[in-house]
Amino acid sequence: MATRDPMPNRVFRLDTETWEAYGAACEEKGISRSDDLRMYIKREVAAFKRRQRAESTD
Repeated sequence: MATRDPMPNRVFRLDTETWEAYGAACEEKGISRSDDLRMYIKREVAAFKRRQRAESTD
């Protein structure tokens, strides 16, 4: 298993029913919740940066 740089933990609130369903969805995809959240957040940040660049060139 590859080692990762230590990352600080982040805390957010989510109801138990949604958290459990999300866990099942991630398990079906064969990915951890953490990895799935990181990928989603990185996609959102990349899209945000693209919009910022496009707006600055207009």
